[in-house]
Amino acid sequence: MGENFNVTYITFGGYVEVEKYKYAYFVVIFVTYILIMCSNSTIICLICIHQNLHEPMYIFIAALLVNSVLYSTVVYPKLLIDVLSEKQVISYSACLFQYFMFYVFVTSEFLLLAAMAYDRYVSICKPLQYPTIMRKTTVTVLLVLPWLIPVCEFLFAWILIVRQRVCKFTLPSIFCNNSIHRLYCVKSRAITICGIVLFTNLTVCPVVFILFTYIRIFIITYRSSPEVRKKAAQTCLPHLLVLVCFSLLLTYNVVIVRLEADMPKTVFLIMTLQLVFYHPLFNPIIYGLKMTEIYRHLKNLLCPPKLN
Repeated sequence: MGENFNVTYITFGGYVEVEKYKYAYFVVIFVTYILIMCSNSTIICLICIHQNLHEPMYIFIAALLVNSVLYSTVVYPKLLIDVLSEKQVISYSACLFQYFMFYVFVTSEFLLLAAMAYDRYVSICKPLQYPTIMRKTTVTVLLVLPWLIPVCEFLFAWILIVRQRVCKFTLPSIFCNNSIHRLYCVKSRAITICGIVLFTNLTVCPVVFILFTYIRIFIITYRSSPEVRKKAAQTCLPHLLVLVCFSLLLTYNVVIVRLEADMPKTVFLIMTLQLVFYHPLFNPIIYGLKMTEIYRHLKNLLCPPKLN
């Protein structure tokens, strides 16, 4: 372990003609990062400023957008440095840290979406009990656990990974993700089992819970009045849209990379960029346009009403 941390540098081999297109890479990545930071921060500030948005549903949305900012910050600054550098390298210890933080925030996304699903279920299906169930203490716990649980579970994976010996020094990616397992001399059954357990606990279980919760919501609201159905659609569909998009991208990242599927380098680069480009950029767009109260405040901010 000492050798790996002291002398090992990993080269990112996922770029396509980076020397030729480095300024194009830089402009695209920089503009995307600025848009992500500004759009997410705007919605977060609106939720913090306006008193009528200080409800659990909007607090969870703010937490989700904070997670998007953190998730992007783990990746983007390093990308910007790399595309302007002669060599795209990273120390092994820094690579492990990026890998760890990236998947902590990725899996936190699913747990936050699960917390939001539970909040919607209580709000729509048990409205009279909502103030009693969703107290300040409950909301706080549901906010803390989505970040605390992944950190605790990934620590076990960290302990297993740092014992591995590195034999390859070129990572077929542009940042440290699941491709890191291709660097090791021997495939570890313990790491594979740990990965399956983590994927099940932090991704599959939350997704199953979310789908079950929303199915229950739609079944109950189907029997209710049109106004209740409209409210359910307005608040639940954005969450489902985020869930589907993110699940598809993460499934690609986990399954394709771990199976070491043979695909053209350009295709691999495009798919990797989609994981870090689309989701944190579309989150504020989806919630800003689809959530009525947020959209109203956003519209007033961007297009202030004229005073008579």
